[in-house]
Amino acid sequence: MTAKAKDAIGMLTADHREVEELFKQYEALGERANARKKKLADQICTALTLHTMIEEEIFYPAMREEGDDSGDMVDEAVVEHASAKDLIAQLQEMDPEDELYDAKVKVLSEQIEHHVKEEEKEMFPKAKKAGLDLAALGEEMALRKDEIAATL
Repeated sequence: MTAKAKDAIGMLTADHREVEELFKQYEALGERANARKKKLADQICTALTLHTMIEEEIFYPAMREEGDDSGDMVDEAVVEHASAKDLIAQLQEMDPEDELYDAKVKVLSEQIEHHVKEEEKEMFPKAKKAGLDLAALGEEMALRKDEIAATL
């Protein structure tokens, strides 16, 4: 992990870039690349599961404590997570040959793209401005992410 990725925002942003790259790789695959599609979709689902858990358990509660309108922003993000989790659960039960598999990956990609944009343009600047201890949060999130990854 780079020094920048150690703070909470650096870590979450690095996760965003990783998932965007996985979605790009998925979209570049041909119709018949089912084994590769399944592998990439599984990687996307795992990365998103880890990411949403550390946000919901650690980062979002810290944001919520900041008061003002952060609570509304966090509420919206949690609802977006729920929608993504639903699609992730569906994808994990499917195979790339199944009808709507590619469509579900595409919709998940679009939802995540929207979510990432809001976090990076609105929530992260607010977290910096609020003076959250981003280094401490990042450390806590990294430890928790390792714990969760060990169970997946």
